[in-house]
Amino acid sequence: MPDASSLWWQREDLGYRDGRLVFADRPVQALADRFGTPSFVYSAARIRANLDRLHGALTTAGLAGRFSLYYAMKANRFAPLLTFLKQSGLCGIDACSPAEVEHAVSCGFSPEEISFTATSLSTRDLDLLARYDGLSMDCDSLHAIRSWGARKPGTAIGLRVNPGMGIGRAANDKLHYAGSVTTKFGIYEEQFAEALATAKAYDLRVSKIHFHTGCGYLTPQLEQLSRIIGHCLRFVEAAGEVERVNIGGGLGVPHVAADQPLDLRQWADVLRRQFGDRGLHVEIEPGDYIVKDAGILLVEKTYVERKKDVLFVGVDAGFNIAPEPAHYSLPFLPLPLRDAGGPRLAAQVVGNINEALDVWYENAQLPDLTDPDHTHLALINAGAYSSAMASQHCLRGQFKEFLLF
Repeated sequence: MPDASSLWWQREDLGYRDGRLVFADRPVQALADRFGTPSFVYSAARIRANLDRLHGALTTAGLAGRFSLYYAMKANRFAPLLTFLKQSGLCGIDACSPAEVEHAVSCGFSPEEISFTATSLSTRDLDLLARYDGLSMDCDSLHAIRSWGARKPGTAIGLRVNPGMGIGRAANDKLHYAGSVTTKFGIYEEQFAEALATAKAYDLRVSKIHFHTGCGYLTPQLEQLSRIIGHCLRFVEAAGEVERVNIGGGLGVPHVAADQPLDLRQWADVLRRQFGDRGLHVEIEPGDYIVKDAGILLVEKTYVERKKDVLFVGVDAGFNIAPEPAHYSLPFLPLPLRDAGGPRLAAQVVGNINEALDVWYENAQLPDLTDPDHTHLALINAGAYSSAMASQHCLRGQFKEFLLF
């Protein structure tokens, strides 16, 4: 078996048993043999456990009955997964396009269970969304307020604001939605009074303040989260009769050995301190946290070859079907399906796309994969922002998806 320090990712439902990798109580080699590659495999039990953990932390923090979870379906829109979430009764849907709203409804969610936040909406987008009575609409610009007010006067809306402060994984500004650089997201403080006046002119009631300032934060970033919430409460106070605050998503999961899991107790305590005595209903959109570590990507080894001083391991899937490692520098750790211990080799695991950024993991510590017994690898943390962002680049967009119960 590999040494304990390299097993930082291991947990009860993912790990080695007698030298064989197991996921969701199934031998992963059996899954690869049955489903073929490339295949995304998701664990319903892990998704449910992640949701239960969030509910437990928020309830323990004294927010019972005063919070709602909305799964950000841009993370993963696999229909069986969405239907499972609906049946769990533990979350609604955070949607960011009209097609996502339609897809959520087709999987059983009612418009009242959907919170919609998007940017740069077209006339066609707005006309389609206006058909769904009960949809919770968050407007992110003066244009959006005017356009929605023209279609749905007399309704309640949320305002997405931009506090000019960002949050995300340490030293990864690709995951920040706000900060010192002006972005397209939300209404800035300088425009907020005009936004309120515009809403009033169109007979819209502002019942919610929404902000989402970054993704993938872990425990060290919780102080920044608290600062952001504190700043955004200024928008709440200025708006008047606000009933809800949506803090967006952003809860992260470990990707490398140096990461520690997000301390949900500390996270929920931040929310308790900021919202405990305000009587506000808190909405959270944790798509990443709910499904990312509940998915693996099964791939087949294509070759093992040393070029100069680098050992390359090729696989039959490229960054186009799971772009996070290439786009956001979030590596998917590759795991051999069999591991009896022994020497480790540093290898670069690469895909089959003719692009320099098609690298799954640099300096992966792997057993000797020239052994014919090693035919497949499993890439972990592939449950979110993977298949949902896939493309047909190089006409290599073929993959399969499976939800395990």
